[in-house]
Amino acid sequence: MGASPSSNTSDDNVASKQEHDGSGTPKLHDSDDVSIGSGEKYAYSEDRKMGIIGSIFLILNKMIGTGIFSTPSSIFVATGSVGVSLMLWVIGGFLTFCGLSVWLEYGLAIPRSGGEKNYLERVYRHPKYLATCMLASQMILLGFSSGNALAFGRYVLYAANGELQDTYKARGLGVACTTFAVVLHAVFPKWGIRLLNVLGVFKVIILVFIVCSGFAALAGHMHVPDPHNFDNAFAIESGEGYGGGGAYAYSNALLNIVYSYKGWENANYVLSEIKSPRRTLTIAAPIAVGGVTILYVLANVAYFAAVPKAEIASSDVLVAALFFKNIFGDSAGARSLPVFVALSNLGNVLAVSFAHARLNQELGKEGMLPLSRLWGSNKPFNSPSASLFLHWLVTIIVLLAPPPGPAYNFLVNLYTYPGAWINGFVGAGLLYLHYAKSENWSSGWRTPLPILVIFTLLNAFLALVPFIPPEGDWNAEGYPYYVFPVVGCSVLLLGALYWALWTKFWPWVRGHKVVAERVIAEDGTEVIRYRNVKTE
Repeated sequence: MGASPSSNTSDDNVASKQEHDGSGTPKLHDSDDVSIGSGEKYAYSEDRKMGIIGSIFLILNKMIGTGIFSTPSSIFVATGSVGVSLMLWVIGGFLTFCGLSVWLEYGLAIPRSGGEKNYLERVYRHPKYLATCMLASQMILLGFSSGNALAFGRYVLYAANGELQDTYKARGLGVACTTFAVVLHAVFPKWGIRLLNVLGVFKVIILVFIVCSGFAALAGHMHVPDPHNFDNAFAIESGEGYGGGGAYAYSNALLNIVYSYKGWENANYVLSEIKSPRRTLTIAAPIAVGGVTILYVLANVAYFAAVPKAEIASSDVLVAALFFKNIFGDSAGARSLPVFVALSNLGNVLAVSFAHARLNQELGKEGMLPLSRLWGSNKPFNSPSASLFLHWLVTIIVLLAPPPGPAYNFLVNLYTYPGAWINGFVGAGLLYLHYAKSENWSSGWRTPLPILVIFTLLNAFLALVPFIPPEGDWNAEGYPYYVFPVVGCSVLLLGALYWALWTKFWPWVRGHKVVAERVIAEDGTEVIRYRNVKTE
């Protein structure tokens, strides 16, 4: 993918007579195309749009989900060290702020829904649509809520009967969780946003409760002896079950941490549904990310204060449940606390389905998908019902397909890994925009060069290192180490194959191509019409 000059797209309105809109859609002439459907209007009332508070909770709900309650065990197993684990959580927070700076610069310049779809299209124009097709493949096939849905089911079962295993009962509860989230957003979109806000408050309360309980544990107030995890904190545990350190182990641990922080970009996906998007994004995103980073680091301190190393290493996704047990005992009340974590997982599923459905819809609006009019539609409830169904379908398939066992870490890595490639290209693209004077790039925010370089290089590290064989067992997670990077890269290459079929092969066979005409009026109303355009 190569960068090429293009005009700046910072203007909010895109006139119908322009040669290109912000995403590269060509101007259409009535003399050389045939309409294949009446245009559909997309207009959201002000009461449907989110303000600063709603945007904060949209980001919080995506960030605070399964990760902080489930991945600390895998981080510790990979590194074998309490001190190194905590350092990686701090590094993850720093990397998140670097990414936030990059997305703020893009978002203030291109305040439209779609996130990195718009940003890749702004930079990588040749071959046209290649970058977008690769992103579409990743977002549609791997933009699932399966990991959070699975954790929801496991925490509910743990609260009910102390069951720790990944079973089809847990997956069935995950299906119910995902179905509820999708139906709510599709049929009652206002109530979906309201529940997002409520669960956002609830999640913060849970994390603050864990942090305060951790301080109590440090003072000796718990039902188990002091595990002394902070004595010689940087000692490396070794033996069966530990990752043994090394570049692969650290990159794997950092991918899990990136998964836990993921969601900082959530508001960029839905900027068209945010009031005063430039101002709101500048305020809401740093508040949400800063608060979550502090809570994440302190929550990990709390876990290590109350749970012995051996129990953390064997806890899988239920480290928060063990924490509650060690602090409050094995009473029914203590066992019910994981239900609150399950509700946090529900909030994450709500946030992921809300944002990813909008991105699927943007791809449909561009005419990039088979049955684009269906996926791009807002009918019948003035919500992206069809795109929500597409997200639901992929989530359910990924949730039910793997056999019971170590599925959670595989889902986490598979969900996170291709994003490292995408983020690396987005960061490199912004470097190009900064120094290519022909681009005339301007934004309300400019990312400092060191931050931009660090973000790009760290994502390159996360993209390449998983191919390096780990020290020790190559099948420590229950599957070969190279499975998730190979599958992740294959999904991106599948997008390139789709690009070749969509832009080259099918237009050649049929003698025409379907192109979406996108018009945004002065009042912000968007109209999409699809046309058959003859190929030359």
